[in-house]
Amino acid sequence: MNISTALERRRLLQWMSLTAGMASAPAWAVNAAQGVSSIRPQDSRVPGGIARLSLGPAATRPQLSYNDAPALVLGDMIEWTALIGIPLSTTPGEYTLPVEMDGQLRNKQLTVQNKKYVEQRLTVSPKTVDLSPEDNARYEREAAHLKTVMASLSQPFPIATNLQMQVPVPGRRSSSFGLRRIFNGQPRNPHSGMDIAAATGTPIRAPLPGKVIDVGDYFFNGGTVWLDHGGGLLSMYCHLSQMGCKVGDMLKTGDVFCKVGATGRVTGPHLHWGVMLNRAMVDPALFL
Repeated sequence: MNISTALERRRLLQWMSLTAGMASAPAWAVNAAQGVSSIRPQDSRVPGGIARLSLGPAATRPQLSYNDAPALVLGDMIEWTALIGIPLSTTPGEYTLPVEMDGQLRNKQLTVQNKKYVEQRLTVSPKTVDLSPEDNARYEREAAHLKTVMASLSQPFPIATNLQMQVPVPGRRSSSFGLRRIFNGQPRNPHSGMDIAAATGTPIRAPLPGKVIDVGDYFFNGGTVWLDHGGGLLSMYCHLSQMGCKVGDMLKTGDVFCKVGATGRVTGPHLHWGVMLNRAMVDPALFL
């Protein structure tokens, strides 16, 4: 039994003890009784994955950090769950995480398993691999700015424990998260998002409610928008042909806010979709 199913069944027992005699159960209780778990993100304790750690009951929201950033903790006083993004660079092994619960420190164990990602070789314009001094200076300026964007940690936290996302654009997945990418024969950082092939101009929809926190045109990423979903959960949309939003806009799930393009370092029109949790890029597929 995985942690999500165990949590649902525990909630079912608590609900039954509090509401004995009621005529009907809520949908989550029916699913739990049948052994069905639709909770997202999926628990996947590998580099680039997400750990769902059950923290148990506490009067106030527990606090813990991972990757030098606060973890997203959701739930209520009956059951709290920490959602922890695991960086791709993480060495597999055992990790001890101190958790503050009602003023006391407790330790939770996290085991990160190994995962081998496949390799992809791409041919792109040489000037996007061997940067000129001018382009390198631009890249460094943009990297410094994006570092501040990625450090965003806003409240309120997401309301629901289930953070299942809507696919932002229909299309074929042309490149998956974690690919070891080689451009023009030169190794580069692993692919930190999901590529979805679609025609230029295809509308892109918000996968969850969120706030626009950055809109820009970047050397590698082209037209780019960042959304903040609260509590250190961010999402990124790159290579856009049009950004129909501005910083500060509040979006609902399904709102169109940008369009697919082929800007930046690309081999064709597509959406590069990234998801960040506690400042670690994680596999967007775990939210689908």
